[in-house]
Amino acid sequence: MRIARVVATPLNVPVTLDAAGIEKKTSLSVCLVEIQTDDGLSGHGFTAITEEEVVAAAVNEVIAPALHGEDPLAHERIWERLYWLLSPRGQTGYASHAIAAVDLALWDLKGKKLGQPVWRLLGAARSKVPVYTTFGFGAYSRDELAAAAKWWHARGHKRLKMVVGHHALQRRDEPRPPEEVITEDARRVRAVRDAIGEEAALHVDANCSLDSVHATRLARALEEFGLSFFEEPVKENDIPSLISLKSKTRIPLAAGQNEGLAWRFRDLISSRAVDIIQPNVAISGGITQCLKIAGLASAFNMPMANGGAWAHYNMHLHAGLAHGGLVEYHYPAVKVCEAIFGPLGTPVDGWLELPETPGFGFEPKKELVKELAKRPTSRGKGKA
Repeated sequence: MRIARVVATPLNVPVTLDAAGIEKKTSLSVCLVEIQTDDGLSGHGFTAITEEEVVAAAVNEVIAPALHGEDPLAHERIWERLYWLLSPRGQTGYASHAIAAVDLALWDLKGKKLGQPVWRLLGAARSKVPVYTTFGFGAYSRDELAAAAKWWHARGHKRLKMVVGHHALQRRDEPRPPEEVITEDARRVRAVRDAIGEEAALHVDANCSLDSVHATRLARALEEFGLSFFEEPVKENDIPSLISLKSKTRIPLAAGQNEGLAWRFRDLISSRAVDIIQPNVAISGGITQCLKIAGLASAFNMPMANGGAWAHYNMHLHAGLAHGGLVEYHYPAVKVCEAIFGPLGTPVDGWLELPETPGFGFEPKKELVKELAKRPTSRGKGKA
């Protein structure tokens, strides 16, 4: 069995969030990768939180010619080859996204070839994973946010996550002073906590949108709400800033979803800059690299969770490994995947069941992808 064809398709996917009778429209950009073998088998991979056209170009113009004729089961050899092809001097960023999408497609192929779901190939530590639901976005007003939180909680979602920071550093030119942003954040978190009660788990995520000063002020303002973790509180996951913040708050810190290479995880873990490490198989170099990151986390006895969405890929890593943890059921991301793959598994009482179907357990619907591909990509339309 040899690789015969590799093709990437950039997509901009419209979604409608409809919790609690409140509709919010947005779109998310993704890149879908298909690898076909000379014996007619095909596997599919995926990446996001990036410029989908750049990743597609890297896959179609650089990776595809390099992989023609390769053994698709040789994950380690292919990963190393792609690293030196796209990241010869340790660059992170687009290259890691492209490698991740290709690596996922190879693992999907491997599962299909061997007749096993990916989570079983990785070790089959458990057949279901605990999830937290990301529901709270900046598009909601404070009252809408509280209503949405109550709606999700009433439907059995007892671990919830909301965003804070609201791209404060990125959007200073509007102007949006960080002091005003974090003051409103504290009010929004209070509204959600009041809506869901004290027993539900609540997480917040700043998406690397704050400097250390304002992240520290916000953390101190939020301590009374009993948060389970504060994700990506500072720009660039800057390790000295994270260490400083960690010394000044009781809230556990989490980070890692957008880190591209294992050495960044090594430094986050070994420095104890965070309490929870968050690799993402669709971003952090695929399953092949995330297995190594998980090994590091296990050796340091550091909890691991999925940050950065794409639950139906990441659940295989966390179900396969004994050191697996929480998986993020990110509502807009789930809607994006359903627009590409059709209906997917949904959590029941806070747990997501793993499929027994070989590979990842779902396939792109060709007619859906064909329609989505007609839409303008992020260059032609603003991204969410």
